[in-house]
Amino acid sequence: MSLRHMENMPLHHASPPGAPRPCWKPWAFSALVIVLLVCSFSTVAFTLFPFKAVSEPCVAKFGPLPSRWQMASPKPPCVSQIADWELKILRDGLYSIYGEVTPNKTYKEPAPFEVRLRKNKGIIQVLTNNAIIQNVGGTYELHAGDIIDLIFNAEHQVLKNNTYWGVILLANPQFIS
Repeated sequence: MSLRHMENMPLHHASPPGAPRPCWKPWAFSALVIVLLVCSFSTVAFTLFPFKAVSEPCVAKFGPLPSRWQMASPKPPCVSQIADWELKILRDGLYSIYGEVTPNKTYKEPAPFEVRLRKNKGIIQVLTNNAIIQNVGGTYELHAGDIIDLIFNAEHQVLKNNTYWGVILLANPQFIS
């Protein structure tokens, strides 16, 4: 049995000349379905777990040296200073942690360059590139009692007069009971 007669057969049926082509591509339909699903889930999530924007700003910033912690907090405050590069969170919420780390290009000690952003002694971000100025931080859900800090592998790895970090309370979660 030979399949030679199938070699010249087209794999699809050609449309007659002048026939309208389908306007929807399969990927366009899939993309539309995905967008609708994401919108639906987002609506449900924001309805069930709304976040209330804070009415008064709660901000804490440390650095560059020789400055100390600068805080603009409502009453009651949302954070408290523990040490120069360490804060304790006093209110649950969605926080933005931000900062800039400037490596010391003259640092030649044996300890490798490493800057760690930590939450309750657990590492949430590590910077290891000592060739460029780097940003540190992100948006995190933090709870009362959490301790966040920025630590360096060795004391002189960064130029502390050009390095800073801080936190901003963005929103308080309002859970429906």
